[in-house]
Amino acid sequence: MHLLVTGGCGFIGSNFIQHMLAARDDLTIVNLDKLTYAGNRRNLAEVEERHLGRRYHFVHGDICDQELVPDLLARFPFDAVLNFAAESHVDRSINDPFPFITTNVVGTQNLLEAARRAGVPRFVHISTDEVYGTLGPTGQFTEDTPLAPNSPYSASKASSDLLARAYFHTYGMPVIVTRCSNNYGPFQFPEKLIPLVYLKASRGEPIPVYGDGLNVRDWIYVLDHCRGVEAALFRGTPGAIYNFGGDAERTNLDVVRTILHLTGKSEDLITFVTDRPGHDRRYAMAFARSTADLGWRPEVTFEDGMARTLAWYEANGAWLDEVQSGAYRQFMDAWYKTRQA
Repeated sequence: MHLLVTGGCGFIGSNFIQHMLAARDDLTIVNLDKLTYAGNRRNLAEVEERHLGRRYHFVHGDICDQELVPDLLARFPFDAVLNFAAESHVDRSINDPFPFITTNVVGTQNLLEAARRAGVPRFVHISTDEVYGTLGPTGQFTEDTPLAPNSPYSASKASSDLLARAYFHTYGMPVIVTRCSNNYGPFQFPEKLIPLVYLKASRGEPIPVYGDGLNVRDWIYVLDHCRGVEAALFRGTPGAIYNFGGDAERTNLDVVRTILHLTGKSEDLITFVTDRPGHDRRYAMAFARSTADLGWRPEVTFEDGMARTLAWYEANGAWLDEVQSGAYRQFMDAWYKTRQA
């Protein structure tokens, strides 16, 4: 089986590639990644060492490229496309929405059209719970919850989801959309909450918390999300949407306190800062459809997942240092040139 994974050098995409190559010996994966600031080839250094040129291939490129993408899909007999490629950080979308519209909307449309023309038999589009907007103190998002995005990021993802829906209904294209809650785990870029708090706590620096810290998120360990996407790929119904949640609602303040406790640091490091614009109050995901149709449910508890995640950060200080300094880009460029020599 041949898979095209876009955005495979990012946090979730790289975990997915590692999981799939380890779990299944009948796969060949082509990873198409633009290598933006969040795309790190070092995330897949072990995969490249073991499988590059055989079960794994890397293509440096943009899903918006109207020549590269159709050519790639025409040249390889892909059985499925899995679209992880996205600009994903809400704060960045508030400061500059344009890259989010370009990648998340235009890029997705380019990928869908190329896959349609190539007759790819399965297309899995990976999205987010943020497209649903915000919840009150009770209730959960279901796959039938109306879309009500509140940030440029979530609006761009909702737009891409609607394009995926349109390609299914207009062209009969076998598209599946998955939506997950907040991911955490190894290889997450340090601008996100959990790695950012870990880094600041380990240095004894003040930890900024937006507003009153009581915004609620449902946290899912990244491996559970990857298993969900795998299940959707092999058992999902074309045209369907599947939610993946971690069954782990926590306030941002709870998450920060958990990390401080696990790292042995004082809560005195917590510093409340002005809330960001349009900050959704609460997310919570119902995933009964994924359980019924795909046989999926989260397996890693929040407590176990946090312990695994912080242990990984502690054991991979060099990775964190290189990501923060930007040295990870030079490292992989030099490593790949050595491999090619």
